[in-house]
Amino acid sequence: MNTKVISGGIIIIVIIIGIIYFMSHASSSPVPVANPTATSNPAAQTATANASSTGQVQGQDVAVGTGAVATPGSIVSVLYVGKLQDGTVFDSSAAHGNTPLNFTLGTNGIIPGFQIGVNGMKAGGERLLVIPPTLGYGAQETKDQAGKVIIPANSTLVFDIKLVDVKPGSTTPQIAH
Repeated sequence: MNTKVISGGIIIIVIIIGIIYFMSHASSSPVPVANPTATSNPAAQTATANASSTGQVQGQDVAVGTGAVATPGSIVSVLYVGKLQDGTVFDSSAAHGNTPLNFTLGTNGIIPGFQIGVNGMKAGGERLLVIPPTLGYGAQETKDQAGKVIIPANSTLVFDIKLVDVKPGSTTPQIAH
């Protein structure tokens, strides 16, 4: 496939996910999550450039899952690797003993771009996400416990995620506006 077809498909997927996300009133508060930048992968480079210029999450399924679908209010478990555009890993499940990140989709606590990217995935699926600064940490830099900047301000983030599990939530998420 040529890059125009791939880019067009990614844009359509992102638009659909974005519509679902905003219709579901998903969260807008940040929390670190991660995905890898395949700098040697031309599709990843194009998606990174598109995300930065359009302000939209770019997503590409690496593997489509066969399990339950992640919808707002469901409790999801994900394994992830988070990188900056230059390939620097800033966080990963591996750094936390390969323990999945668990959260209720559509609630505060996870950056909006990550939630947009997970929404609609099926358990067992893998997805590459490129998140622009406006749906990540924006102008806010993120520091580690020692005070070292691990995510510079206005960074485009790249996540490689695997949706491990989806469970029904106990209530519909309450979104702060």
